[in-house]
Amino acid sequence: MSNTNLITTSLIQNLVDNYRNNQLTYINQNMTMDDAHSVWFDLPTLKSFIAEIETQALTIDPNVENDDLGIRFYYAAYPTTPVQPIPSNYAKRHTLVMIPTKKEGGLNYDFNPFEEDEKALAVTGITPKLALAQNHGDLVPPGASIVESY
Repeated sequence: MSNTNLITTSLIQNLVDNYRNNQLTYINQNMTMDDAHSVWFDLPTLKSFIAEIETQALTIDPNVENDDLGIRFYYAAYPTTPVQPIPSNYAKRHTLVMIPTKKEGGLNYDFNPFEEDEKALAVTGITPKLALAQNHGDLVPPGASIVESY
């Protein structure tokens, strides 16, 4: 196992506590809700998303290197009235949206392989369109926190 994949449990706990004691407390008090503090995704979903990023990137750029691809995690929140398949008890809670990135000129740009070549590094726009993205893991809360260690 690489040392870059190791973090002390005390640092993890400190980071989680910092979030819960500051941002989460502020959100819960000011929005009068019990916001999510973790999001879980199963490995097959994550592996499938990574494989799709690699496949789609190679489709539009056969010379792309894996080192030039990545994933940006955006903090996000569900709307007041979620639309199926999002459960109604996820309303207004934190979530994550994962967006592929592609390195160009030393910068990691958001990347949408479903855009035309010159616009593939510009995911956002005024016209609704599809983007390669991943969302909707299991939130805690409303899920049971008994499964969490931190």
